[in-house]
Amino acid sequence: MTMKKIGVFTSGGDAPGMNACIRSVVRTALFHEVEVMGIYEGFNGLVEGDFIPLNSRDVSNILQRGGTILRSARSESFRTSEGRQQAFEKVKAAGIEGLIVIGGDGSFTGAEIFHREFGIPYIGVPGTIDNDLFGTDLTIGFDTACNTVVEAVDKIKDTAASHNRLFFVEVMGRDSGYIALNTGIAVGAEEILLPETVTDIHDLVNKLKESRKHKKNSSIVIVAEGDDGGGALEIAQKVKQHYNEYDTRVTILGHLQRGGKPSTIDRVLGSRLGHQAVLSLLDGKSDIMVGLQNWEVTETSVQDSIQRKKPLRSSLFPLIDALSI
Repeated sequence: MTMKKIGVFTSGGDAPGMNACIRSVVRTALFHEVEVMGIYEGFNGLVEGDFIPLNSRDVSNILQRGGTILRSARSESFRTSEGRQQAFEKVKAAGIEGLIVIGGDGSFTGAEIFHREFGIPYIGVPGTIDNDLFGTDLTIGFDTACNTVVEAVDKIKDTAASHNRLFFVEVMGRDSGYIALNTGIAVGAEEILLPETVTDIHDLVNKLKESRKHKKNSSIVIVAEGDDGGGALEIAQKVKQHYNEYDTRVTILGHLQRGGKPSTIDRVLGSRLGHQAVLSLLDGKSDIMVGLQNWEVTETSVQDSIQRKKPLRSSLFPLIDALSI
C-alpha cells in the first residue's frame, strides 16, 4: 500500500544542516504526492500529538539557519510503555503511516522500540555533530562544528603567540574523538587528546618540552571532553604541576560548536539524506539509516549503526606527531 502521509522530527542535540534535511524531506514527499506532518520537539511531540502540516513554502528560507525549526526536547514519557501507547494513538489519529527520524543513536533506539511495539515504519537520518554513527562517513552537523572550532582556535592562536601561552582547548566528544582529531590536525595542534586513546601526562609534558626546544613560543592542545585524563581544566592543572614554562590558559568551546550557519557540505548532506530517506520509506523499507559512504548515499541497518563502533581514521594518527615538530 502506498503511503499518503508521513511524519518527520528531529531528536537529540541539534546539528547545523538539520533544517536542510527537513526541507528535503518535505519537498521530496510532496513531489511524490505524499503529505508531511512536522512533529515538534522530537518524541515529546510524538506523545503530545504536537503535529503541523508542512507544505513547500513552510520550509522556504531555512537552508541557512542553524538548529532545527522543529525543535528538540527530551521525553521521559516516551520511555514508558504508557507514553509510547499514547504516541501511537496520536500518530494513528493523525493518519501518519511512517516516520523519518533525524538524530543520533538514542533517537534511533527510540524509533526502533516504537516500530517493534506498534509496527510504525521509520527511516533514520544521522544528525549529530559527533560523527560517531557506524554506516556513514559524515553525519549532519559535523563539518560545520569542525569549521566553528577551527575558526575559534585560529583566533586563540593569535593571542597564544603574542603572550607565550599554552592553550588547552576543549571540544565536544564525550565518546568520540572525531571533532578533536580533525580540528587538531586542521589547526596544527601540538597534541590531540582523544577518548579512544590513553592520555599519559608525562608524555604530554615531554612533547611540550620538545616544542620549546624547537623555539616554539606557544602551543595548542586540543582535548576531547571525554578524554580519559579528564577535561581541559583538569589536564591543564596536571601539566602545570610538572611543567610551568608557559602561561597556561583553558578555553572550553561548549555549545558554541552546535550553532551557526551550516556549511555547504552539511547543506548538501542534509538534502541528499532527506531525499533518500523519503524514497526508502515509500519503497517499504524500515529500520535502516541512510548515510554517506565514499560520497555515495547508502543504507545501513539501524542495529548496526547503533551497536557497531565507528573507529577513528587511524591513517590520521601519524600526522599528529609528524606535523607538530
